[in-house]
Amino acid sequence: MEIRASACPLDCPDLCSLAVTVAPADAERGVAERVNKINGTALSPLTNNFVCSKVRNLADHLYCDDRVLTPLVRTGPKGSGGFRPATWDEALDLVAARLRDVIARRGAEAVLPYHYGGSNGWLTEGALATRFFRRLGASRLERTLCAAATTPATHGLYGVMPGVAIEDYVDAKLIVIWGANPSATSIHMVPIIERAMAAGAKLIVVDPRRTPLAKRADLHVALQPGTDLPVALALLRGLFRNGADRSFLHDHCTGANELEQRCERWTFAEAARVAQVDVDTLQTFYQMYCDASPAVIRVGWGPERNRNGGSAIAAILALPAVAGKFGVRAGGFTMSNGDARWGVKAETAIAEPVPTTRSINMSEIARVLRDGPRSGGAPIEALFVYNCNPVATAQNQQALIEQLLREDLFVVVHEQVMTDTALLADIVLPATAFVEHRELRRGYGTMRMYDSPAVVAAPGQARSNNQLFGELLQRFELTRAGDPMTDDELVAATFAASPDGAQLQAQLKQDGAAVPLSGARPITFVDVFPSTPDQRVHLVPAALDQAATHGLYTYQPDPSTDEFPLALISPALATQISSTFGQLRQKPAQVELSLADAQQRGVSDGDLCRVWNNYGEVVCAAAVNRDLKPGVALIAKGYWRKHTRNGLTANALIPETFADLGGQAAFNDARVQVAKR
Repeated sequence: MEIRASACPLDCPDLCSLAVTVAPADAERGVAERVNKINGTALSPLTNNFVCSKVRNLADHLYCDDRVLTPLVRTGPKGSGGFRPATWDEALDLVAARLRDVIARRGAEAVLPYHYGGSNGWLTEGALATRFFRRLGASRLERTLCAAATTPATHGLYGVMPGVAIEDYVDAKLIVIWGANPSATSIHMVPIIERAMAAGAKLIVVDPRRTPLAKRADLHVALQPGTDLPVALALLRGLFRNGADRSFLHDHCTGANELEQRCERWTFAEAARVAQVDVDTLQTFYQMYCDASPAVIRVGWGPERNRNGGSAIAAILALPAVAGKFGVRAGGFTMSNGDARWGVKAETAIAEPVPTTRSINMSEIARVLRDGPRSGGAPIEALFVYNCNPVATAQNQQALIEQLLREDLFVVVHEQVMTDTALLADIVLPATAFVEHRELRRGYGTMRMYDSPAVVAAPGQARSNNQLFGELLQRFELTRAGDPMTDDELVAATFAASPDGAQLQAQLKQDGAAVPLSGARPITFVDVFPSTPDQRVHLVPAALDQAATHGLYTYQPDPSTDEFPLALISPALATQISSTFGQLRQKPAQVELSLADAQQRGVSDGDLCRVWNNYGEVVCAAAVNRDLKPGVALIAKGYWRKHTRNGLTANALIPETFADLGGQAAFNDARVQVAKR
């Protein structure tokens, strides 16, 4: 046995440092060596020697029966599951021939790469894949499943400014968890919150569910999905009337008067009515926030997943500015720290500028495949899927499946295991997992960067993204002299393009991890400031106001109807990263209902139910959840088709509609009815 250092790039804010125990050759499995055990290390103080069960049990994923070990070529009708093994040369010859045929008939924009990089670093999401599709002239993909609304909202108000370090929450006197569930998605944050509470800190949780932390909170605000905006505006109105830090607003902000006017209609009573909470709850929230310092808000990605998402995030992020909560350790907010001032960018290694080819919003992939892109031009005839499982993650699932079953749509999937999407492909190519290739990754919770080598040989014939797309670049004669092509060359090019690169590389070599030049625990408005042109907080930025569908901070009402009265939410499963590891899950899907909603429908635990709207239907067992707000149904995200009785998941019920900013997928705007079957 040998222990090798690595880091976890999966879509989680914690970015754990890992110790991977590698066993020697396993002849039965046909692998040269095998991951035996994974533990956390103390290299990152946030990891603190422990990791989640998902990563601790990664070997179950790496060596499961569903692992794709060789290129596969479809032999029967689409969706029949008929595939035959092929060599890499044969598979890539077929891919190249079909892509050339599509390009010759329809042009390169008829090719669409479909990918999402939450669980990947700079060498796996981007790099040679991005270079290949740019040089090919393919359509570009707008990645909007997550952070598409939060990013423009955050940058509009603050530019690029790191928030409060997770490690610093221990010093807070008030912690607000708004639209996040760290117990499932950021477990290393939980003991830090517990330490803060033991020292006297108060906790407020804003969530339609009584999450594990909500059960222990001093105040739980169980708002209706999609109403974060009026709640935040009511808090802002209260602050402007009695509690605003006028000195901070004068010295560091613009747009305060305009924001105050836009809050005016949102009294505590009106916001409580819309959010379906007690007015006393909002008044208590306001008073607790006014009275505490340091006070920090952990903003999750839940509030962006509805029609008001961008404005809701902007309003939440405005709270610490209006209240003057910055300037002290553990004071302010944390959104994403991934764009903390690293001084290096993944784009520098791609060696190809962003083209002017048309862009397509990934959140309406079913409609685009059916009706064609909104910008016109050739229909999509070739779909190249990597780092993604759209059948399990994209909206309007039933319509998407229908499109993927078309014989005239050529589908290539590069994947580690046989996902629901891979089963509908023409060609499936085996991909490496993160411990099987080099990766360069910086965290978006913890402010650290790791350069992780491959620590174990890949099973079978699995290849990394860069190996695959490097080969395609050569087959299409798209390489150029001086292009960085290998992982080592890409990493060198990434750091060489920045004046800070040598310093970061030295940190990585010496310490095993690097931190931004501003440090891993900066204090906002002391060590770091907004990167807006005037270094001020823009509370109502003109560009953001114009970009918002109905103007910034304008509330759009609940889309519920008498026919479909329940708001459907799809939070994360604690055992999965979105749909990743779903092949290992044996427990079937459930629709969770509050006790009141279950009794109204005559539904008990275990009853087989149908959940439906105009987009589709899901058939699964019911579970009565006494911690769920009435008026809300819950089917977790990440289920595979095998987990329901009719082979459709929550995504079959989610419309291809957007939040008010960034083309963000409005997952939580789904409205459904539930009945016993």
